[in-house]
Amino acid sequence: MQRTEFASDNTSGICPEALASFIEANRDNMASYGNDEWTRRACDAIRDVFETDCDVFFVFNGTAANSLALASLCQSYHSIVCHKLSHVETDECGGPEFFSNGTKLLLADGEHGKLDVEGIARLIAARTDIHYPKPRAVTITQSTEVGTVYSLEEVQAIGHACREMGLSFHMDGARFANAVAHLGVSPADITWRAGVDVLSFGGTKMGMPVGEAVVFFNHQLAQDFAYRCKQAGQLASKMRFMTAPWVGMLAENAWLTRATHANAMATRLGDALSRLPGVDLMFPVQANAVFVSLPQVAVNGLKDKGWAFYSFIGAGGARFVCSWATTVEQVDELVGDVEGSLAS
Repeated sequence: MQRTEFASDNTSGICPEALASFIEANRDNMASYGNDEWTRRACDAIRDVFETDCDVFFVFNGTAANSLALASLCQSYHSIVCHKLSHVETDECGGPEFFSNGTKLLLADGEHGKLDVEGIARLIAARTDIHYPKPRAVTITQSTEVGTVYSLEEVQAIGHACREMGLSFHMDGARFANAVAHLGVSPADITWRAGVDVLSFGGTKMGMPVGEAVVFFNHQLAQDFAYRCKQAGQLASKMRFMTAPWVGMLAENAWLTRATHANAMATRLGDALSRLPGVDLMFPVQANAVFVSLPQVAVNGLKDKGWAFYSFIGAGGARFVCSWATTVEQVDELVGDVEGSLAS
């Protein structure tokens, strides 16, 4: 029997703010397919968060959000620049390529799982002949697959480069809340004001039961996106149950409060593990994930005690993810078991 889950923030339950709105949405009959009051309120709440008039769509999961968003930016003969450790490359089962009818992902290196302007420029300039798919977009993962966060300056630099190169700019924000909580900047500043055209805004990892928002800051790119969602099986008939949790989470900044807590638990865990002999942090702890290299005796000891964590995500090592529900006691108990395994 598993004792505590640190494998992913997907494993936590629904946080109270999201659950309260979900239950309230169940009281009465309402119009279907997004023509309801809860969906309208959720869209307006997202527009308030980003301080702009944006087009908002809701889908069931992050794979659909990323894949459909990128497909809306490209034709089949185009290509998309991403980091080699980005989620769209490593964990979408070819979704971006499938939904775009074959758009190619161009993979770049970059320190700490992040793209940089130089890496983008090298890929764009590598080939310009008609025999190679034409670069059309850039996508970044915020926060990254190794738990790091693009700074405001880094996003602004990529946004500026995209404009100069004629590329659309997509942000995979499955853990966007954790990134914003770490940076302490406004959501508007780190997205559309920095040049981002479309954001996959993660809800599930924030503490919602299901659902992600696809937010288009560039209205032109959103044309016919509703049809993409319908064709891909992403149009929920009882849409209010997907959108009501957004209303609860965005009210009074609950989404940032919960993300700040998750980040704090990860910082506590990273600090404690890094002080143990033979345990090394693989990447800076900036959001809610901790990547460490663990001696095999510690890995075996944790698994024997029922701790759940991944060792194949990102760049390897052991990954521990904290959520809105992670407690100080759970973090300290995990550290204690690692220390006990090392001493045995």
